[in-house]
Amino acid sequence: MEDMDLKPSRLKATLKLMEAFVEEYFDQNPISQVGLITTKNKRAEKLTDLSGNPKKHVAALRKARDTPCVGEPSLYNSLSLAMHTLKHMPGHTSREIVIIFSSLTTCDPANIYELIKSLKAVKVRVSVIGLSAEVRVCTVLTRETGGTYHVCLDESHFKELLMFHVKPPPANAQSECSLIRMGFPKHTIASACDQDSRPSFSMSPLDSGSEAGLSLGGYFCPQCRAKHTELPVECKICGLTLVSAPHLARSFHHLFPLDSFTETPSEQRPEDRFCHACQGKLKDKIVFVCPWCSSVFCTECDLFIHDVLHCCPSCINTHLSS
Repeated sequence: MEDMDLKPSRLKATLKLMEAFVEEYFDQNPISQVGLITTKNKRAEKLTDLSGNPKKHVAALRKARDTPCVGEPSLYNSLSLAMHTLKHMPGHTSREIVIIFSSLTTCDPANIYELIKSLKAVKVRVSVIGLSAEVRVCTVLTRETGGTYHVCLDESHFKELLMFHVKPPPANAQSECSLIRMGFPKHTIASACDQDSRPSFSMSPLDSGSEAGLSLGGYFCPQCRAKHTELPVECKICGLTLVSAPHLARSFHHLFPLDSFTETPSEQRPEDRFCHACQGKLKDKIVFVCPWCSSVFCTECDLFIHDVLHCCPSCINTHLSS
């Protein structure tokens, strides 16, 4: 990790990209959780526990810049530590491990191939990003667990490979379903003329480690009335998950992506001369047809609908009209 093929070194370049990854990950998956594990000197230790607070992870990554990275890594110890944390997660969750591996060797106390079978049994998906060269054990690990394995070429390629893991895989049709208790608090600010309004402390600094301060406004837990300054968060008093509706919507379209539109020659749809989204005239030889409402879209609108909107505007309009 001290090699300088990535500037200023592999370690510092990795930690910098990991900060951007954490922030982007929680922007796209606000109700998910992340934990960080490091391995050196043949051991593995938790840098942060599973948490939905990006500030906590970024602070730990910045602190790790001054920690020397010496000794052999241990894939076995790292995977075992991660598996014991993830295997207790509910069945509806997606259990993922992303490994950034710089070494060409690993010092394992037991047979790692038996551990790979255990990871596969508890449905943990492992992906690896290599910084040196392809390693046989990583190839077997990712193949058996259904993950991906890539070796980066330079820093820009490294960032591209890392950001690929921001978007979660679509939900499996056979995955377990269960009801999750959630609260949807509104941001309220006590009126200055209200005699009962008094500044109060928030629970958020308990998790982030920031300085506590008195304030009038915040998000009040609907179950225990504890105050928090930001969402999403798990209530420190009663454990209820507090989110907003946009947070759920942002996670939903990743897990249940919009079906691909059918590419159809424009000659087969002579009655459709205009795009149902932008109302522009269809000039391309290929148009895109929604499989549910049979509406026709141009190429630009098809890209916009699948990359940004994540829902068919004609289908939404039909539901609203009915």
